[in-house]
Amino acid sequence: MLKTISFKIRHALATIAFSIVTLSNAWAQHLVVDSEGEKTLSSVPKRVAALNWDLTEQVLELGVIPIAVPDIKGYQEWVVQPAIPDSVVDIGTRVEPNFALLRELKPDVILIASPQKDLEDKLVKIAPVLYYQTYSEDHDNAKAAIDNFQRIAQALGKKETAEQKLNVMQQRLKALNKQLANAYPEGKPDVTSFRFASTTSVYIYGDNSIPQYALQQLGFVNAMPQPSTQWGVTQKRITDLKQVGKGVALYFEPFDQQARLNRLAIWKNMPFVKQGHVTSVKASWSYGGAMSILYNAEALASALLELSEQP
Repeated sequence: MLKTISFKIRHALATIAFSIVTLSNAWAQHLVVDSEGEKTLSSVPKRVAALNWDLTEQVLELGVIPIAVPDIKGYQEWVVQPAIPDSVVDIGTRVEPNFALLRELKPDVILIASPQKDLEDKLVKIAPVLYYQTYSEDHDNAKAAIDNFQRIAQALGKKETAEQKLNVMQQRLKALNKQLANAYPEGKPDVTSFRFASTTSVYIYGDNSIPQYALQQLGFVNAMPQPSTQWGVTQKRITDLKQVGKGVALYFEPFDQQARLNRLAIWKNMPFVKQGHVTSVKASWSYGGAMSILYNAEALASALLELSEQP
């Protein structure tokens, strides 16, 4: 009788112990949220591979140095900031990463965006994959960039860093807005921003673009409004820029055909060119993460302040 009771007690204690261990393991799991919903990681990842430039930017802004990034040279030319440390390994292109090299690097997690979505089944065999879709015609891209910044921060254990960065950005945008109001005491001009595809066509930033959102935060209205698209750009012939009229035209660098452009009659006869209401904007990534909003705003503000000083 006593042996039976003793066995039951030991069995009950063993069951309780097992339950405690099970709960501890569950609590130790790291719950995260990406664009596909809630997922579970074994712990906060340390070795992070970011396979798209906007994700690279987001990770770096959180103070985390990724172990792997695609096309670093291209990033340095187009995205520019934040800078990628020399320790980061280049793993090929954004749509064709080097799977063997990525496997050798042993990431704890792989971050992907829409250009890598088709690769998810292969990538998940290397490490857990988190998918963040920032650019879509079905939502507000600027808001998505900020939301994903916060989600990535939570996944990497950097929530406080993200909040500090976002607060600083809002304060900086307000300061720039005020500075530009002082620079244009008679009222801020309408502004259109774009990139050259060539000397005959341009990509104009409209609704749902980061540059347009940045200009709105600075208190400007688009001189040539464009509909919302996935990336916030609409391709037009250069002749269509006449619609900017008396507004200001700002085009983003890099653009390696400036000398040829300056010789074209159609460009020289644009109203904004004749009036001196045009200038270039230093390279800032228009399809980036949350802090790209700030970098675009700072670059655009610098160009507008320069124009305001012209006689």
